[in-house]
Amino acid sequence: MRINYQLITRNLPFILFLAVIALVYIANSHLAEKKVRRINKLSREIKELKWEYLSVKSELMFRSKLSEVSKAVEQLGLKELSTPPQRIEVKEKQTEQ
Repeated sequence: MRINYQLITRNLPFILFLAVIALVYIANSHLAEKKVRRINKLSREIKELKWEYLSVKSELMFRSKLSEVSKAVEQLGLKELSTPPQRIEVKEKQTEQ
């Protein structure tokens, strides 16, 4: 079987169709790989941010303990109360009508 010019020109639309499909397939593969890399990168970033959140949260819980707060404000001259706070009540005057 010989390949001649007439056979090629008659099947040119089909050959071009196959070439376009091959280009779409290659482009789709590249886009999929790019998305997978981006998903992996974002997953690593989420893990790092979660670790940072947990460490900051534990540090905050430690520093907000009463003993740690009293140590921090001791330098300012503030001391912990030894007596409970007292409530001040103001009685309103009754107006005559």
